[in-house]
Amino acid sequence: MKNDLTIRDLAIADYQNTWEKMRDFTDSRTADTCDEVWVLQHPPVFTQGLAGKPEHVLNPHTIPVIQTDRGGQVTYHGPGQLVLYPLIDLKRRPLHARELVRKLESTVIALLTQLSVIAESQCAAPGVYVNGAKICSIGLRVRKGCSYHGIALNVDMDLTPFTYINPCGYQNIQMTQIKTFVPDVSFVTIQHKLINAFIENFGFCNVKL
Repeated sequence: MKNDLTIRDLAIADYQNTWEKMRDFTDSRTADTCDEVWVLQHPPVFTQGLAGKPEHVLNPHTIPVIQTDRGGQVTYHGPGQLVLYPLIDLKRRPLHARELVRKLESTVIALLTQLSVIAESQCAAPGVYVNGAKICSIGLRVRKGCSYHGIALNVDMDLTPFTYINPCGYQNIQMTQIKTFVPDVSFVTIQHKLINAFIENFGFCNVKL
């Protein structure tokens, strides 16, 4: 069971509904429940983490703002951003929340390395950065020893809504995306590469699509 993983491609999915399904999955799972990874895109939405401060939402314009139960501050989700939600029983591995963050960061860094994009993490601010600009955000929740929420990797999207907020609670932070460095980027290809990097980094062997 430790090495079993189910991958679900949810295509474009409403944030509120997806969050509720993640939470329900986590609350109902047992010691025998297979870990899952959900990959998807969200329609435009701002999400506030548990520590989110209203002043970091500068002007949402017409984009909805949802208060959620993940860690961190405000961020933006929209089409062209690849979201990966790891629904993992951390007790099986075993992993603590901070270790999970680091493994997710290293997974994204490994993917970007394949594209000849040099990326790094920062101890003070979770996520993945290229030349000081943030390319991937991370926000997690651990409940009953299991994780949900996850990472948001900017692939080929309109970055303008990030200027409507202080992303992750930081003023003047620059956001970037894979397309800036790989102009002919394919979203589908990035999704496949990210899934493969995740499987390898976390040591899953028996994968069901």
